[in-house]
Amino acid sequence: MAAERLNAIKYPDDVVITLAIRTPLTKAGRGGFKDTQLDYLVYSLLKKVIEKSNIDPQVNHPRAAYIVRAAALAAGFPNTSAASSVNRFCSSGLKATQDIANQISLGNIDCGVAIGAEMMSAPGGDRNPEPFHEEILKCQDAADCMQPMGQTSENVGRDFDISRESQDRFAAESYQRAERAQKAGWFDDEIVPITTTVKDPKSGEEKQVTLTKDEGPRWGTTYESLSKIRPAFSEYGDRSTGGNSSQVTDGAAAVLLMKRSTALKMNQPILAKYVGATVTGLAPRIMGIAPSLAIPKLLGKYNLTLADIDIIELNEAFASMAVYCVNTLGIDTSKMNVRGGAVALGHPLGATGVRQICTGLSECKRQKKKILLTSMCIGTGQGMAGLFVNEVL
Repeated sequence: MAAERLNAIKYPDDVVITLAIRTPLTKAGRGGFKDTQLDYLVYSLLKKVIEKSNIDPQVNHPRAAYIVRAAALAAGFPNTSAASSVNRFCSSGLKATQDIANQISLGNIDCGVAIGAEMMSAPGGDRNPEPFHEEILKCQDAADCMQPMGQTSENVGRDFDISRESQDRFAAESYQRAERAQKAGWFDDEIVPITTTVKDPKSGEEKQVTLTKDEGPRWGTTYESLSKIRPAFSEYGDRSTGGNSSQVTDGAAAVLLMKRSTALKMNQPILAKYVGATVTGLAPRIMGIAPSLAIPKLLGKYNLTLADIDIIELNEAFASMAVYCVNTLGIDTSKMNVRGGAVALGHPLGATGVRQICTGLSECKRQKKKILLTSMCIGTGQGMAGLFVNEVL
């Protein structure tokens, strides 16, 4: 009954998604975006948002930030519109979507673009380079926030007996699904082409390229080939490898949100309804299993069960955590990550939350399914989940 209510009732004040697009996902450090700056990537995607939606950007009225603000101005958003940035590690894209939806619901803005972007080719990284204050380190959970992500994956594998074989078999399936989806052209309606410049590492020669496809999927990947890869985090364990962990990736994704009444007034196509999102926490040393807590928390708010969900996008930060979540929640894997996940496609941290929405809604449309659930773990021991209703059948 709860699922039927989500499907059947449409209110003018519903927050809806009218556009969901993303860039191709490329290999960090050696792929198509390796010489591209983050601001240009954001700018390029925002230009595509304006082109595809044909909106007057002046109706957008969020708050302000730096790279996002400058990229928005360059893309054609007037200086009367503003921008903001959020960071909750791997859930940043979903958090941005939630924030924009909440602002729209409150009447603070008419519409907004939630964009997630990550340039993992850039030097540095998101790990805290300095230890916390000694008083903070007296708390073990706080100290565990410093653990590298690979260590947390090995913790999950060891603590919950997630075998190397089960992780490799899960990863092989992710690659095979991504290959099948890519060959069938299933990604084509969610990816927009991005033109950028790539520099030859040997000659230094620069050339302009237009990127149209994800670089992560390795066609022909099998369990047998993955089982031969050496452990990636051998100082912490021997179960997580470069083959069964998410890829280091560059990319961006965006969704355009507004009230249903606004979309109808502006003649915007309604792709889906945003229902809600929630976040939860757990011990940082096993942060990967957080979706197993965030998903029931979110479903409980709407009196739903996993049986009510048609399509699930669960971020594959590591196969260890994905296998745990599948087993613990009893997820029907036939409806989870149908096009493969982060193991095969890549995990551009800030972009993943929106990328999952783009991919999930596209898959809902292809299968003529209704309810989409997205979820991911978050470094430092958090998890987030989001719920959407597809309206393109």
